[in-house]
Amino acid sequence: MFFKKRKSSMEREIFEQSKILEHLVNTYIGDNEEILIDVPQGIEQVVFVASGSSYHCARYGADVFGSIANLEARAIYSSEFLLKAVIPHAENMLYIFITQSGETSDTNKALIKAKQFGVRTLCITNKEDSTIWNASDYKVCCHAGVERSIAATKSLTSQMMCVTLLALKFAKLKGIDVENYVNEVISIPQYIDKTYELRPKIKTLGRFVSKYKNIVVCADGISYALAKEAALKIKETSYLNVTSHILGEFMHGHVAVLNNKGLLIYILVDDLSYIATKNLNKIKEEYRPPICILGNKNVKINSTFNINIDCESKIVKYFCVAVMIQLLALEVAMKLHRNVDKPHGLDKVVK
Repeated sequence: MFFKKRKSSMEREIFEQSKILEHLVNTYIGDNEEILIDVPQGIEQVVFVASGSSYHCARYGADVFGSIANLEARAIYSSEFLLKAVIPHAENMLYIFITQSGETSDTNKALIKAKQFGVRTLCITNKEDSTIWNASDYKVCCHAGVERSIAATKSLTSQMMCVTLLALKFAKLKGIDVENYVNEVISIPQYIDKTYELRPKIKTLGRFVSKYKNIVVCADGISYALAKEAALKIKETSYLNVTSHILGEFMHGHVAVLNNKGLLIYILVDDLSYIATKNLNKIKEEYRPPICILGNKNVKINSTFNINIDCESKIVKYFCVAVMIQLLALEVAMKLHRNVDKPHGLDKVVK
């Protein structure tokens, strides 16, 4: 089923991801779990700067740097960064800029601003010899190839892989044992192939989602970046009004939107907490929306759909759920007869 002729660039690019991630693993992981990426020494704080889907990768990066490398990290939108009169700057800080094309205007301007404060810079990009590549002190290439669809798919997961490998690199520099993490990362491509096999279930969910105009995507913890990505993917390919929230914050007033007929999608990579269980059941009882869970299976929630892939590693599952989201957005858009490669009013740099 993976080698049939595909109708859109978005679909083709979704199904290229396992091979791209395998290539990144083979390129950047050497013998004895050595991570073959050049990074500066003595880093204690990291700031990720990006826009769009690259920002969602940055949010993921901030969490994974903390959990794997015990490094303080945060993410900020490029456009927001440019509005700051003063930015945090210190000898032990590294600014990481993420851009698919290497030509994203506000991200490049943000890098120029950061360098004015004397901080060290690193870029993650899909284009060597791009503007950001040439301007950065350190650089990592995603090797995803040209991405023609407006919706970021293979560029996002390749960025995520590069961010994960960077976290492993900094962890090793701090003397942290990362053998288990490295083995998990090596297994990601094969789990992506297993995720593709879920497409029939995701297609059924896509038909269901396409009937709603009031869609909310919630998550907690590291899964929140995926919730933001899911909202963006469905919006830009199907033109539906989709919002994303941290579940606990959603309960503070935002939940009122479910008084109108709505659908709740919950992204679950971490274990479902007691508070999240309580909030989801409260939503179900008081507003009665269909609840669709992407990620871990959970019997504590009476969900309409629960699409999961059996996997113990949270990092691996994160990549799998990212692909589920892409397939869901594709199926919703196809059901609504949208042009997924060229959504109205959107442009993309594909250099």
